Amino acid sequence: MDPVSIGVIGIALLILLFLIRMPVAFAMAFIGFLGFSYLSSFQSGLKLLARDIFEQFSNFPLSAIPMFILMGSFAFASGIGKRLYDAAYTILGGLPGGLTMATVVSCGFFAAICGSTSATAATIGKIALPEMKRYHYDDTLAAGCVASAGTLGILIPPSTIFLVYGIITEQSIGKLFVAGILPGIILSILFVLTVRVICWHNPSCAPAGTPTTLKEKTRALTGIGEALILFGIVIGGLFLGWFTPTQAGGVGAAGALMIGLVRRQLSWRTFWESTKDGLRTSCMVLCVIAGATVFGHFMAVSTIPFILADWVEGLPLPPMAIMGVIVLIYLIGGCFMDAMALVVLTVPVIYPVVIRLGFDPIWFGVIIVLISEMGVITPPVGVNVYVIKGIAPEIPLETIFKGIFPFLIALFINAALLMAFPKIALFLPNLAK
Repeated sequence: MDPVSIGVIGIALLILLFLIRMPVAFAMAFIGFLGFSYLSSFQSGLKLLARDIFEQFSNFPLSAIPMFILMGSFAFASGIGKRLYDAAYTILGGLPGGLTMATVVSCGFFAAICGSTSATAATIGKIALPEMKRYHYDDTLAAGCVASAGTLGILIPPSTIFLVYGIITEQSIGKLFVAGILPGIILSILFVLTVRVICWHNPSCAPAGTPTTLKEKTRALTGIGEALILFGIVIGGLFLGWFTPTQAGGVGAAGALMIGLVRRQLSWRTFWESTKDGLRTSCMVLCVIAGATVFGHFMAVSTIPFILADWVEGLPLPPMAIMGVIVLIYLIGGCFMDAMALVVLTVPVIYPVVIRLGFDPIWFGVIIVLISEMGVITPPVGVNVYVIKGIAPEIPLETIFKGIFPFLIALFINAALLMAFPKIALFLPNLAK
């Protein structure tokens, strides 16, 4: 068979392995190794496997990823997520749908010190879902809101997807982080508006909670102070050139650890467990990158990426219409593939096309992250949906998937705004010029 046919078969087998829940990293490395070996030789495949894994695990720029993940783990163990939710609930809980609005706001603030969709959804979901059940919120709205708002974890900096994109494309990680701030704020507002529309249409699905006084609301703002300070130090220091990305992650992790110690929230047990969780997640991300690199080399020898890039670039359409096609490709791919794997696999192929079309690489990075957000809640992969299912096993999976669709519309609106008005993403990074 010709290389293209082998490549198509490899992609089909990869999707099959995803559907039977084989770990993403192992699936990509396995198919990449088999495909490359078939198209070259078994010995070449073995050498490729060893070299790619060693090079990725010894790649210094990737050391920023474990640091930011550890920062998120320590932030969770330090109780920052609970204090953020308590503050948001005090301010918004008295409104119809107030608990879901508080969930969105809490996810936005926690995302600013976390960088992971699943960690954001899990942290806030463990706090918010029992509260919403206590106030008789509809399961569809409650679960869909937490799963969707968790996606803010990879848009509002720091973000592991921005880190990987910046390393692959050699773009400023500081500018990428800052570029995600305004789109993240806009998306949070759109999520809140989505809740308001749902509650207006069906008031019984989200009854109002206990109202609070202005004094209580003002006092509650102190619950977000430490998160804002930590975010300002990490992102501000990175943006101003005080830290490298790895140093910024390390400073953030140390800051989250200090907050936990000062507040006496950390015991040896929680410190050990949060460190293990951070290590486990870091290993997962690095293995995904290594596996995607092996599979990417298989795709390279199959020539499919080059054929696809030539096809996209050769479309008789204006540049923005071609960008629409690229977004559609990412949207479809995100339904079947982990966001990190999708970015590592496709960006080296699509990025040169995007640059030749005249688009800004920082803006494109924000678009990619935004589309990846859709992938973490759309079936059949929908990582965040399975996270919520793990937290609330009594809620049927189809109920959670049904709940995400109104918020998916908000994601589409945000993507359309970014494509129509690129300066939304570029305004803050341009201040550094």
